[in-house]
Amino acid sequence: MKNKIAPSLLEKVMRENDFIVSMTDPKGRITYGNRIFIEFSGYSWHELVGAQHNIIRHPDMPRSVFKLLWDLIAAGKECNAYVKNLAKDGSFYWVFANVTPLFDPAGRIEGYFSVRRKPKADAVKVMEGVYRTLLEVEQKAGARDAIQAATEVLLKVLADKGMSYEAFILSI
Repeated sequence: MKNKIAPSLLEKVMRENDFIVSMTDPKGRITYGNRIFIEFSGYSWHELVGAQHNIIRHPDMPRSVFKLLWDLIAAGKECNAYVKNLAKDGSFYWVFANVTPLFDPAGRIEGYFSVRRKPKADAVKVMEGVYRTLLEVEQKAGARDAIQAATEVLLKVLADKGMSYEAFILSI
């Protein structure tokens, strides 16, 4: 489902004790969302369940970041990220997300579990700059080469810092 929502400048800010929880199948289709997810996304339960999780993808989020995250969780690893989400009404909300694969008894991934909480304001400022740079790289590279070009830039920045993506995210 392509998102045709026009982003606005209205920000929703998570409360300190809020936790957005969702689960998806292995293909990223939502199988569960808690009431805080429904509240912040602006979608009803029936609109969310069965929809691709990217229904809330904000256009300010670089495709290269999602590729990195999907590569990590598809490999069975847990990941953390700062994510700007788009609500149904066009507003946005930042989250600090933890995404964990769910395994069946045979060790195969049967879905993903994500818990999001209020992000640190200083970290959001850092990530806004990082994401803006990655988006510029993606736009200059064109659709075919966007993810590869921006991923190379991100990996170089991390290498210059001597950090993995996970270490960088947890350090800010």
